[in-house]
Amino acid sequence: MANMKEIQDRMKSIRDTMKITNAMYMISSSKMKRAQKILKDTEPYFYSMQDAIARVLRHMPENVENKYFDQRTQIEPEKRKTGTIVITGDKGLAGAYNHNVLKMAEEKMKKTGEQKLYVLGELGRHYFSKKKANVDTTFRYTVQKPTIHRSRNIAERMISEFLSGKLDAVDIIYTRMDSAVWMEAEEMRLLPMKRKAFQGPEGLGELHNEVIAMSPCADDVLSSIIPNYLIGMIYGCLVESYSSEHNSRMTAMESSTKSAKEMLRELSIQYNRARQAAITQEITEVVSGANAQRRKYRS
Repeated sequence: MANMKEIQDRMKSIRDTMKITNAMYMISSSKMKRAQKILKDTEPYFYSMQDAIARVLRHMPENVENKYFDQRTQIEPEKRKTGTIVITGDKGLAGAYNHNVLKMAEEKMKKTGEQKLYVLGELGRHYFSKKKANVDTTFRYTVQKPTIHRSRNIAERMISEFLSGKLDAVDIIYTRMDSAVWMEAEEMRLLPMKRKAFQGPEGLGELHNEVIAMSPCADDVLSSIIPNYLIGMIYGCLVESYSSEHNSRMTAMESSTKSAKEMLRELSIQYNRARQAAITQEITEVVSGANAQRRKYRS
């Protein structure tokens, strides 16, 4: 059994760690709530953009020929070049948050065709640099403060790569936060876009008013709207991943705090036992000394 000094030192170390885990829990809680508010405030605008695209598509033929809808079916699967935006965290201590995203990205790299990663987040960049994967290092942004400006830079680069033929498809891997207790890494196709992605239960767009004419033409209207829509999609993925990361960190820190409390309880029992044993030992020594003195006096 460890002596009392060792137990006390260990208990002090655990209490110091608990202060850190509690502080990280509170910080992540504050950041997650702020990110959720931002997402809630911006969602209506981008949903309106989605509805606008659906209304335009409703007035176009089924075989959409817009450049953003070009599926490039003439390219063989083995020769298709796919770029994937991977959103990870800048640091760990967030449970399985980073692991799930990295695992999905690794599975993506094994698929048919030429795969290229555009990694956001320091942890993901360091991970894939050791793997010697095909990673583009252009976006060296922190993921701690998602902004429209960064989303615009990312979207413009990916659109440019797609339209120039350097990429035949653009995907994004992020973490979707369904609830406070359920988060899931998800892969979503950004380019080329598909008409059915804008198809609701009752068809394309709402029938709240009829579009008589579009100027200059439907194709140009789509080409003007879609880049802003993609910026919003990427921004939403960044914010949702940011919320998921801090929610995962909150859960991890809460679990660590509970484990620390349990360890303190067990160490407290050990300390009390050690102290009782020490007291018993002292009493035994005092009694033994008194008996020895008594025998010596009688002799």
